[in-house]
This record gives sequence, C-alpha cells and structure tokens, in this order.
Amino acid sequence: MAFLKLFISLGQGIDACIRPLRWLALMMVLVTFAIVVLRYALNSGGALLQESVMYMHGALFMLAIALGIRDNSHVRVDIVYSRRSAAQQGWIDLLGHVFFLLPVAGFMVWVSLPYVLNSWRILEGSSEVGGIPGVFLLKTLIPLTGALLFLQGLAAISSILQEKTRS
Repeated sequence: MAFLKLFISLGQGIDACIRPLRWLALMMVLVTFAIVVLRYALNSGGALLQESVMYMHGALFMLAIALGIRDNSHVRVDIVYSRRSAAQQGWIDLLGHVFFLLPVAGFMVWVSLPYVLNSWRILEGSSEVGGIPGVFLLKTLIPLTGALLFLQGLAAISSILQEKTRS
C-alpha cells in the first residue's frame, strides 16, 4: 500500500513539474509572430529564433505526453470502452497500462539511449549557421519522455489498484 501511495504522489509531482510547460504554447506563438514581423516587415531573421520554436514545440509535446495519462485524456481506440461499467473500464485501463504503456515506454528509453548518448558525446549542434548548438538537448527529450511515461504509468496503475482495493 505504501508503494501505491508513493507512485501516486510521484505522478502528482510529475504533474506539478510539467503543467507550467503549457506556457510554451504562448511563447511559440509570440516567437513565431516575431519571426514573421522580422522577416516580412524588417527583411531580417535568423535560424536561432526559428529553431527556438522547434525546441519549444519538442519540449511542450514530448514532456506533456505524460499529462495525457495523468488526466486520462489520451487518445484511445474506443470500440467497447465507453459501453462498459466503471469497474470494467478500470480493468481495461489497468491491462492497457501494464501490457502496452509500460513496455512501450521502457522500449522507448532503451532504444533511444545509444542515439542520445552519441549525440551527447559529440555535443551535437545545429546544422544551420547561427542555429542553436544544443541538438543533443532536444534529443534527450526522447528517453526523458519514455521515463516520464513509465513513471506516470506506474502512478496510474497505483491509482487504479488503490481504487479497486477500496471497492
């Protein structure tokens, strides 16, 4: 029971750390607007600003994937789910997390680590002149996303099991 509470609180901690990333969406809009103004009104621009939008986009979507699990707002193929009772939905969620989410998240981390480590080894930078010299940081989002999904999956499984022990 202590492990369940630990994983649930871990999921809440992930949520608290990631929720502020929603502001990146506004930042992306503002930076994109600045790029357009610089390019068309002032006949200026640069790769740094353009790549910053890509970095913000990557950070926002890769790290916020775990929130979909937390909020149960992720995309699901709803063939029979909506017609089931809450208890049956809980079992479907539990089995889906155990047999699909956790293995895929673990595989994501395992497969991406050599790719990311190679990028870190050479401190991979932008291929654009004047771009952001931190492609290795962007690639680090891949295993980080897998780890966050795995931890959030454990938190979701713990919540489901805690709910099942109450009823």
